[in-house]
Amino acid sequence: MTTISVPVTEQMLEFINQQIKMGFADNKASVIRRAISRLREEEAIQEILRAEREPDLHGDLRELAKKFKNHG
Repeated sequence: MTTISVPVTEQMLEFINQQIKMGFADNKASVIRRAISRLREEEAIQEILRAEREPDLHGDLRELAKKFKNHG
């Protein structure tokens, strides 16, 4: 495991300390690891939602190519 040093604002530090006091984490590093894990989950969800909004391509490839050619 690699160690990094990250400057945080006073408000961020207060939040980190609150998370520890409330028992959500054992230490500062644990709070940061949890935050990064949540960010990764959120980004994965957003990627899925973006993919769902993209149009699906179904059917005969020649017909699809004609449609793209006519619109391009």
